[in-house]
Amino acid sequence: MTSNFVKLEKFDGGNFIRWQKKMKFLLTTLKVVYVLNTTRPLEKEVKTLVETRERQKWDNDDYICMGHILNGMSDSLFDTYQSSISAKELWETLESRYMQKDATSKKFLVSQFNNYKMVDNKLVMEQMHEIERILNNYEQHQMHMDETIIVSSIIDKLPPLWKDFKKSMKHKKEDISLEQFDNHLRLEEEYCKQEDIKNQFSHENVHVMEEGNSNKSFKKRNRDFDKSHEKHNDNDSGATRHVCKNKELFKTVDEEDGSLLYMGNASTV
Repeated sequence: MTSNFVKLEKFDGGNFIRWQKKMKFLLTTLKVVYVLNTTRPLEKEVKTLVETRERQKWDNDDYICMGHILNGMSDSLFDTYQSSISAKELWETLESRYMQKDATSKKFLVSQFNNYKMVDNKLVMEQMHEIERILNNYEQHQMHMDETIIVSSIIDKLPPLWKDFKKSMKHKKEDISLEQFDNHLRLEEEYCKQEDIKNQFSHENVHVMEEGNSNKSFKKRNRDFDKSHEKHNDNDSGATRHVCKNKELFKTVDEEDGSLLYMGNASTV
């Protein structure tokens, strides 16, 4: 039980109703919650063994109950309320003080829900969970809102890129529950994720194909250049002089009128 108690968050003055419910659950499990609604048995002049045991049990349970309540508070609140006479007195003091604060926080919750707007740069389901946390606080404060109104309000809060989904939901003839809307929203977001993956994959394929075509075009240009270069080397250049160190390297030397063959020295043929 001690390990379960450690999991309880410390009360620091906020969210009293939620903390109170958790604390009451713990005290009920410990079977000491009854002291919050009963007074200490009176001592009589003639004491019976049964009455004495009942009073001792109440004193012990009251001590345990108050100890758990105080240990569930922040250090500053512990110092403030540690001098309480009984668990019942402590419990009633906390209710009278912090219930009033929660009444003020109701206005804050209403404003928080009404002003909440979803954005495109954040997962919709993540934002939906934030709205659900606000609505859970409604229940803790015993605030009730018609579920149809809640769903309609959340539809209006959807981000701009969800305008088509918003339109389709608004044109539904039958009312849907918050749970049904949650499922629709989750499926739509999963579908959008899959479409994004497909589009990204398609874009990458197009990019690879463009690179492949570019490489093919480059290779073709190189081949055309090589062929052109070879063809250029085979053609007669039209030069009037061919320089060579050794005349024997020429298979034939065709003589033409008016032409000279330079021998590499001062001689000519």
